[in-house]
Amino acid sequence: MSRPPIDPAAASPSPEDPRGGRARRDDGRPGPIPGGAKVVAFVAVAEATALLAAAGWYAYELLSGSPVLSFWGAVFTLGLLLAFSAWLFAVGVFLYRGYRWTRAAALVAQLFALTIGVPALSSGRLLPGIAMVVPAVIAIILLFSTKVINYASRTGSPPPAL
Repeated sequence: MSRPPIDPAAASPSPEDPRGGRARRDDGRPGPIPGGAKVVAFVAVAEATALLAAAGWYAYELLSGSPVLSFWGAVFTLGLLLAFSAWLFAVGVFLYRGYRWTRAAALVAQLFALTIGVPALSSGRLLPGIAMVVPAVIAIILLFSTKVINYASRTGSPPPAL
Protein backbone atom coordinates (compact mmCIF):
# COMPACT_ATOMS: atom_id res chain seq x y z
CA MET A 1 0.00 0.00 0.00
CA SER A 2 1.38 3.40 -0.91
CA ARG A 3 1.33 6.47 1.25
CA PRO A 4 -1.16 9.22 0.43
CA PRO A 5 0.28 12.37 -1.13
CA ILE A 6 1.27 15.09 1.29
CA ASP A 7 -0.24 18.54 0.86
CA PRO A 8 2.74 20.96 0.97
CA ALA A 9 0.56 23.75 2.37
CA ALA A 10 -0.56 21.61 5.31
CA ALA A 11 2.80 20.01 6.04
CA SER A 12 4.83 21.40 8.88
CA PRO A 13 8.02 23.09 7.72
CA SER A 14 11.05 20.86 8.00
CA PRO A 15 14.22 22.24 9.57
CA GLU A 16 16.20 21.31 6.48
CA ASP A 17 15.42 22.24 2.90
CA PRO A 18 15.99 19.01 0.92
CA ARG A 19 17.00 20.92 -2.20
CA GLY A 20 19.61 23.22 -0.72
CA GLY A 21 20.34 21.71 2.66
CA ARG A 22 19.86 25.14 4.18
CA ALA A 23 18.30 25.38 7.61
CA ARG A 24 15.04 27.33 7.68
CA ARG A 25 13.15 29.13 10.38
CA ASP A 26 9.52 28.37 11.22
CA ASP A 27 8.34 31.13 8.87
CA GLY A 28 10.22 29.60 5.88
CA ARG A 29 12.98 32.22 5.72
CA PRO A 30 16.60 31.06 5.56
CA GLY A 31 18.35 30.30 8.82
CA PRO A 32 21.31 32.14 10.29
CA ILE A 33 23.75 33.69 7.85
CA PRO A 34 27.12 31.90 7.78
CA GLY A 35 30.17 33.99 8.59
CA GLY A 36 31.65 33.38 5.14
CA ALA A 37 28.61 34.91 3.43
CA LYS A 38 28.82 37.93 5.73
CA VAL A 39 32.51 38.40 4.91
CA VAL A 40 31.97 38.14 1.15
CA ALA A 41 29.01 40.54 1.31
CA PHE A 42 31.12 42.97 3.37
CA VAL A 43 33.99 42.74 0.86
CA ALA A 44 31.61 43.46 -2.04
CA VAL A 45 30.07 46.47 -0.26
CA ALA A 46 33.52 47.77 0.75
CA GLU A 47 34.71 47.51 -2.86
CA ALA A 48 31.55 49.27 -4.03
CA THR A 49 32.17 52.07 -1.55
CA ALA A 50 35.77 52.41 -2.76
CA LEU A 51 34.56 52.59 -6.36
CA LEU A 52 31.98 55.22 -5.42
CA ALA A 53 34.70 57.29 -3.73
CA ALA A 54 36.91 56.91 -6.81
CA ALA A 55 34.01 58.01 -9.01
CA GLY A 56 33.48 61.07 -6.81
CA TRP A 57 37.15 61.98 -7.01
CA TYR A 58 37.13 61.37 -10.79
CA ALA A 59 34.04 63.59 -11.21
CA TYR A 60 35.64 66.35 -9.12
CA GLU A 61 38.80 66.23 -11.23
CA LEU A 62 36.74 66.22 -14.42
CA LEU A 63 34.61 69.19 -13.36
CA SER A 64 37.57 71.17 -12.01
CA GLY A 65 39.09 71.31 -15.46
CA SER A 66 41.85 68.73 -15.31
CA PRO A 67 43.16 68.10 -18.81
CA VAL A 68 41.83 64.97 -20.50
CA LEU A 69 42.39 63.60 -23.98
CA SER A 70 38.71 62.96 -24.60
CA PHE A 71 36.02 64.60 -22.49
CA TRP A 72 33.33 62.12 -23.52
CA GLY A 73 35.70 59.21 -22.91
CA ALA A 74 36.18 60.53 -19.37
CA VAL A 75 32.41 60.83 -18.93
CA PHE A 76 32.05 57.23 -20.12
CA THR A 77 34.69 56.09 -17.62
CA LEU A 78 32.83 57.93 -14.86
CA GLY A 79 29.62 56.16 -15.89
CA LEU A 80 31.40 52.79 -15.76
CA LEU A 81 32.71 53.52 -12.25
CA LEU A 82 29.21 54.44 -11.06
CA ALA A 83 27.56 51.45 -12.74
CA PHE A 84 30.09 48.97 -11.37
CA SER A 85 29.71 50.49 -7.90
CA ALA A 86 25.91 50.12 -8.03
CA TRP A 87 26.31 46.53 -9.28
CA LEU A 88 28.63 45.66 -6.39
CA PHE A 89 26.25 47.22 -3.85
CA ALA A 90 23.47 45.03 -5.26
CA VAL A 91 25.71 41.95 -5.14
CA GLY A 92 26.57 42.59 -1.50
CA VAL A 93 22.96 43.16 -0.43
CA PHE A 94 21.52 40.20 -2.31
CA LEU A 95 24.36 37.87 -1.26
CA TYR A 96 23.54 38.79 2.34
CA ARG A 97 19.94 37.81 1.57
CA GLY A 98 21.06 34.47 0.13
CA TYR A 99 20.31 34.77 -3.59
CA ARG A 100 21.98 32.25 -5.89
CA TRP A 101 23.09 34.58 -8.71
CA THR A 102 25.27 36.64 -6.37
CA ARG A 103 27.99 34.00 -6.08
CA ALA A 104 28.84 34.28 -9.79
CA ALA A 105 28.66 38.07 -9.71
CA ALA A 106 30.89 38.25 -6.63
CA LEU A 107 33.39 35.88 -8.26
CA VAL A 108 33.58 38.07 -11.38
CA ALA A 109 34.11 41.18 -9.23
CA GLN A 110 36.92 39.48 -7.31
CA LEU A 111 38.58 38.37 -10.55
CA PHE A 112 38.45 42.00 -11.74
CA ALA A 113 40.05 43.07 -8.45
CA LEU A 114 42.82 40.48 -8.94
CA THR A 115 43.32 41.69 -12.52
CA ILE A 116 44.09 45.17 -11.20
CA GLY A 117 45.72 44.21 -7.88
CA VAL A 118 48.38 41.79 -9.14
CA PRO A 119 49.89 44.29 -11.62
CA ALA A 120 49.79 46.93 -8.88
CA LEU A 121 51.83 44.61 -6.65
CA SER A 122 54.30 43.76 -9.41
CA SER A 123 54.82 47.45 -10.25
CA GLY A 124 55.82 48.25 -6.68
CA ARG A 125 52.58 49.80 -5.41
CA LEU A 126 52.33 47.50 -2.40
CA LEU A 127 49.58 49.14 -0.33
CA PRO A 128 46.99 49.45 -3.12
CA GLY A 129 47.94 46.02 -4.44
CA ILE A 130 47.56 44.32 -1.08
CA ALA A 131 44.31 46.21 -0.47
CA MET A 132 42.91 44.69 -3.67
CA VAL A 133 44.45 41.21 -3.67
CA VAL A 134 43.96 40.09 -0.05
CA PRO A 135 40.17 40.71 0.16
CA ALA A 136 39.69 39.24 -3.32
CA VAL A 137 41.53 36.03 -2.44
CA ILE A 138 39.65 35.68 0.86
CA ALA A 139 36.32 36.27 -0.88
CA ILE A 140 37.10 33.72 -3.63
CA ILE A 141 38.03 31.08 -1.07
CA LEU A 142 34.88 31.74 0.96
CA LEU A 143 32.65 31.74 -2.14
CA PHE A 144 33.51 28.08 -2.65
CA SER A 145 32.96 27.03 0.96
CA THR A 146 30.12 24.59 1.55
CA LYS A 147 28.27 26.84 3.98
CA VAL A 148 28.22 29.78 1.56
CA ILE A 149 27.16 27.54 -1.34
CA ASN A 150 24.33 26.08 0.73
CA TYR A 151 23.25 29.48 2.03
CA ALA A 152 23.30 31.24 -1.34
CA SER A 153 20.78 28.95 -3.02
CA ARG A 154 17.68 31.14 -2.93
CA THR A 155 16.26 31.56 -6.42
CA GLY A 156 13.57 34.15 -5.78
CA SER A 157 10.54 34.99 -3.76
CA PRO A 158 7.95 32.29 -3.18
CA PRO A 159 4.89 32.53 -5.40
CA PRO A 160 1.97 34.50 -3.95
CA ALA A 161 -0.62 32.50 -2.01
CA LEU A 162 -3.61 33.93 -3.84
